[in-house]
Amino acid sequence: MISRKQAIGAFVALTVLSTSPLPAGNSTVYSFLRNDAGARAAALAGSFVSVTNDPNTIFYNPAGLSTIETPMGSLGFFKHLLDINAGYISYGQFLENVGYVGAGVIYTNYGSFDETDDLGNTIGTFHASDIALSAGYATTFSEQLHIGGAVKFIHSSIASFSSAGLAVDLGVLYAVPDSRVTVGASIRNLGAQLSSYADTKEDLPLDLSIGASVVPRGLPLLLNLNFHRLNQDVGSFTDRFRAFTVGGEFTLSTVLQARIGYNNEHRKDLKIGSSAEMAGFSGGVGIAIRQYTVDYSITSLGKIGSQHRVSLGARL
Repeated sequence: MISRKQAIGAFVALTVLSTSPLPAGNSTVYSFLRNDAGARAAALAGSFVSVTNDPNTIFYNPAGLSTIETPMGSLGFFKHLLDINAGYISYGQFLENVGYVGAGVIYTNYGSFDETDDLGNTIGTFHASDIALSAGYATTFSEQLHIGGAVKFIHSSIASFSSAGLAVDLGVLYAVPDSRVTVGASIRNLGAQLSSYADTKEDLPLDLSIGASVVPRGLPLLLNLNFHRLNQDVGSFTDRFRAFTVGGEFTLSTVLQARIGYNNEHRKDLKIGSSAEMAGFSGGVGIAIRQYTVDYSITSLGKIGSQHRVSLGARL
């Protein structure tokens, strides 16, 4: 059988492979929570904290649930490097005398691995996976101001070992009067481990983000700018704003949308030698037919490879 030390070591390696590189000194548990959920958000490089009318806002800023215009759901698949796969399901709607509610599930499956003894002989296989379940609520204080929160249960397993955590996400959204600007802020993964793999409990990937969205007059464009991980310790004041993302969504017709995004932190971290190639850039398309949507995105990791996502959505 694999030892406890071997199992934990394998899980740490898998977690590093499943997520984009992090700055030194910012290692956390449950790093899969940093992955983008839907293809639309990924194509916009994760610039989603100020987006409205989308059930996937529960993963970025739960205040966005109160902007949902009709019951809607979304599900998707995420093809990572190697044999690592992931996916999500989300749903949101307004309930009379209750308010806006939503739910979401995000998971990562790391695949199957050979289990060996101390001599290197294969004696079986083991699996590893992560999952987080969210339940959210949002309300409006005025036509412009929205607030929301979500409770999140997290479970992680590798072979016969497991870990669990509990967290909350909090957010606010404000539509600037007489303008086409929306600003938002959220703090995600505020919580702690309930049980850990080892004797020492680790920090969750806490993320304080702010952002803004604008629709320029005369242009069929939604432009987003977000700053992420503002809570993390950095070497200087300017470094605090290193983790920014920009996303643009072009409405080409009632059926077709084109998207492009840029993640500054990922481009810096994925640079190998003197070249980063297309690392940090992302793009995708969205197709809407009646009440159904199909979204696709591709995210470049430079010389390492690329990530692909497909999402399906429906307005009910």
